[in-house]
Amino acid sequence: MSVERKALRRASVASFIGNFVEWFDYAAYGYLATVIAVVFFPQTDKTSGLLAAFAVFAISFIVRPIGGIIWGHIGDRHGRRNALAWSILIMSAATFGIAFLPTYAQVGMWAPLLLLLIRLVQGFSASGEYAGASAFLAEYAPDNKRGFYTCLVPASTAAGLLFGSLFVAVLYNLLDSQQLHEWGWRLPFLLAAPLGLIGRYIRLRLQDTPKFLEMEKALENKEAEHKAPIRQLFGVYRLKVLVAIGVTCLNAVAFYLVLSYMPTYLSAEMGMSETDSFMASTVSLATYIGFIFLMGKLSDRFGRKTMLVAASVLFLGLTVPLFSLLNGQSFMVILLIQIAFGLMLAMNDGTLPCFLTEIFPTRVRYSGFAFSFNTANALFGGTAPFIATWLISVSGDKMAPAWFLVVAAAVALLATLAVRETAHHALPD
Repeated sequence: MSVERKALRRASVASFIGNFVEWFDYAAYGYLATVIAVVFFPQTDKTSGLLAAFAVFAISFIVRPIGGIIWGHIGDRHGRRNALAWSILIMSAATFGIAFLPTYAQVGMWAPLLLLLIRLVQGFSASGEYAGASAFLAEYAPDNKRGFYTCLVPASTAAGLLFGSLFVAVLYNLLDSQQLHEWGWRLPFLLAAPLGLIGRYIRLRLQDTPKFLEMEKALENKEAEHKAPIRQLFGVYRLKVLVAIGVTCLNAVAFYLVLSYMPTYLSAEMGMSETDSFMASTVSLATYIGFIFLMGKLSDRFGRKTMLVAASVLFLGLTVPLFSLLNGQSFMVILLIQIAFGLMLAMNDGTLPCFLTEIFPTRVRYSGFAFSFNTANALFGGTAPFIATWLISVSGDKMAPAWFLVVAAAVALLATLAVRETAHHALPD
């Protein structure tokens, strides 16, 4: 095996493991939302407690645009590898800390405040992960396989969600309600420490990307110009940033509604048992991962714009009909509906990371990706479960989340139509 292929393989493994660890935490929190609502917000009714749990989930996203700027600066200025090694260390430490938080019954209001503090730290560290891993792989991959290799990032994200779903499903099956509320909810967060250390070790053994090293050499005599990538991003590429935020809207809303919020929606709103809802989500996540790799390959062949437009159109036309079919259906029908959502989402998610790396040049690639991706997720992604629950609460309409998703698809479609095709070319320098 050539040196280049070995380096690409090691970069792929490092990106996959790191992103897996980051998103396993988000899965654990999202899938245990009903338990966390009782443990940290026991003085509220069921809906208010769930809203409070999702509000803490959403507030952690506030720091993500700021984190995107900071991690982007580190990644563009000091190297992709350094940013990724530090982001996974901070995330793992914060996630591990959740396992030892006191409950509301023990310390009162300090419990949700401490939970919020840790979630803010997690949001900050996560803001550098997705963008950094995507840029890292895109800059290592051959031009004609860039879509396939960068789709490892959303695939590893889904793998983290899948493992989280399986883990929580096992907890619901093995523990009774009292055990789950007393100590069972802590178990997933304990895994963060060993997994995070493994991911950091692998990343530190990597060399930085060829593109970054070439850029460093080219800019040796232009150090001052290279010090603040974010200034150039907002000065020269601000229109591309706005387009990137618009395109990412669909990913932000659909990802958290379809893959994270759906088990809670099925159990809390549709009356499905928690075990069945987690099982359906687990199976659909497994198929979603397979779809991701297919869509990454198709984007290399047909282009990023083609795939993103197709995904937006499908969400516009099928979201409301599919949501309307969820009520009162058998397990198999609900599973098929979730698989259909997963297919549409994979069409978007398997293409988006490569698209966002291709619209920004090397000098601001990490910053442009991180800021636009995290801004969209802060505004529309992290708030999606909260907004969905709130919309149902105030309107009494269980179809409200579907219409929210339709609006996001419309915004993404308009933004995608405003850009040229980015595939079939070398990464811009």
